[in-house]
Amino acid sequence: MHFSFQNILFLLVAVAGFGLFFWQARKIRANILVGRDRDMSGNVNERLWKTLLVAFGQQKMFKRLTPAVLHLIVYVGFIVINIEVIEILVDGLFGTHRFLQFLGPLYSALTATNEVLGALVILAVAALWWRRNVKGVRRFTGPEMRAWPRLDADVILYIEVILMTALFTMNAADLKLHGADLPGAYPVSQFLTGLLPDSPTALHVLERIGWWAHIVGILLFLNYLPSSKHFHIIMAFPNVYYSRLVPQGQFSNVESITHEVKAMMDPSYQVPAPATEPDGSAAAPTPFGAKDVDDLAWTNLLNAYSCTECGRCTSVCPANLTGKLLSPRKIIMDTRDRVEEKYNSPLIFNPNLYGKEAKHSEQEQLDKENHTLLRGYVTPEELWACTTCNACVEACPVNINPLESIVEMRRFLVLEESAAPNSLNVMFSNIENNGAPWAFSPSDRFNWADDLFVTDKAAVAQR
Repeated sequence: MHFSFQNILFLLVAVAGFGLFFWQARKIRANILVGRDRDMSGNVNERLWKTLLVAFGQQKMFKRLTPAVLHLIVYVGFIVINIEVIEILVDGLFGTHRFLQFLGPLYSALTATNEVLGALVILAVAALWWRRNVKGVRRFTGPEMRAWPRLDADVILYIEVILMTALFTMNAADLKLHGADLPGAYPVSQFLTGLLPDSPTALHVLERIGWWAHIVGILLFLNYLPSSKHFHIIMAFPNVYYSRLVPQGQFSNVESITHEVKAMMDPSYQVPAPATEPDGSAAAPTPFGAKDVDDLAWTNLLNAYSCTECGRCTSVCPANLTGKLLSPRKIIMDTRDRVEEKYNSPLIFNPNLYGKEAKHSEQEQLDKENHTLLRGYVTPEELWACTTCNACVEACPVNINPLESIVEMRRFLVLEESAAPNSLNVMFSNIENNGAPWAFSPSDRFNWADDLFVTDKAAVAQR
């Protein structure tokens, strides 16, 4: 073990790379926590089991076999190949060479598995690129898929190929340089050595280029993730863990309304005292439903940062399939974009707002401050197109729930603005006046039974 300028340089690069990522992650965590508080404690075993099945096991991906297999190859490759990052980190910090070689036969199995998976990843990435750019799968399109979302999906594929190329360059050069003395097994790189020069100096340079390109590429990739839909690589696990455990068709109640109804039904019921500020003054009343992102629960904002933009939700939405404006994917993407707009994006580069005009004047800045998720991003027409069928929730591979956000914004329209569609207002009026959704007096409620009796009596007489 020896230290050199390369070790010092690597330490600086690693500290900068990981430090920058954790700074971005910390800012994103703060953005998520601006949402309303929601107690998600308890049911640890059930939540861990769901995370194991859905997040780790890719359970919901296999409803569509072809993309599931391709995604599984990339996913397993990402996990297994990155075990080598541990070795690269140790080698980079302490000047060792192939630190994990002490594992003996296990190390040979690991390097061989890495090589096979690396080759499979390149093939899978090529197939995924073809599906997206040549075959043109319908769910990869839509008005919300602006310039950046379309480009982002391809960028990550290119990065994967670059990382695998760097890995094979490093292994092939190292193998040709050291021959049989190199620990490990390299079933793919052994066929690439013939493409490399014979000069030991050139081989050493190529090995260093591959080594540095691989680890620097991983650090750049890590810091690219918060700007990308591929942040779901990390966010999928907490998102699945904190997903709903109650039946999908079960709606939540507005707590303050629940207290009022209980007080009406039971005069002895004690309505909880209203919340107060730290200085003892009355706290601002909590609005019914959600007008902006901070009116949503923090789990809804976690959903927004976990979205894969795969379009499975929109592809099964009956409203979208029948030509209506609603796209569940757009609701989630709009939520994320609004969080980043309102609380200043924590990202070095904010591509999610790519294609939107920058605001510079005072009036435009004021418009930005008055901009909200509801109407600023999501229109009432989109919200009322939803049939609340939960198809989008069922389809999402990482358990995102667009329906919760839709229902909360609907609640705001109805309870805060009385802006329900006319058909709903008629129903509300009937419930208020008649105690039922239909426009019949309570005294006429059983007229159908009399009509049925007369009809049956007439039928009997005809016999």
